[in-house]
Amino acid sequence: MVRPYLVTGMNITLRQQIERIVSLSNDEFEWVLSHFTEQYFKKHQIIINEGDYVQNDFYVVKGLIKSSHTNPDGKEHVIQFALEDWWITDPQAFHNQTKATLSVNCLEDSKVLSLTLDNKEKLCRELQKMEYFFLKKTTAGYIALQKRILCLISSTATERYYNLLDQYPGLIQRIPKSMLASYLGVSRETLSRLATI
Repeated sequence: MVRPYLVTGMNITLRQQIERIVSLSNDEFEWVLSHFTEQYFKKHQIIINEGDYVQNDFYVVKGLIKSSHTNPDGKEHVIQFALEDWWITDPQAFHNQTKATLSVNCLEDSKVLSLTLDNKEKLCRELQKMEYFFLKKTTAGYIALQKRILCLISSTATERYYNLLDQYPGLIQRIPKSMLASYLGVSRETLSRLATI
């Protein structure tokens, strides 16, 4: 279900995230919020299919969403989990307006605020504070990706497990062990052993 976001009250979660980086007046925030669309997705609902064009970046207000890639043998590799107050999309497909190489789907019923590329660029063009906000978020995303790659190639399974606990507090109780194992690049048996350490 999609509808334009009605600015009858402010979305406190989004405003708090923005204001950790820049401060906005009430009028500025309402203008920013007017560029988002509120969407609701059911558990197991696919938001982005591999091979589809990607229209939106998604800010998670409530719920849990994952992005993943399925290789030609049918094995799924989990790339990211997005809990409340996180952003998720296929960044390459969204920014280049190309077909997705990732799929994005809901692990729980989820409420998101979606933002099109046109609206994101308009926010950046017309309000310098938002350009700075998105620059900082993008930079943080690149740093997190670098840390994840280095963790996968140079850390032990135990180190990757504890890194996951730090990065995603409470996640272990919300998702199946098979998805955790996929994200960590370990077998379910190894994950079960790690969970008892």
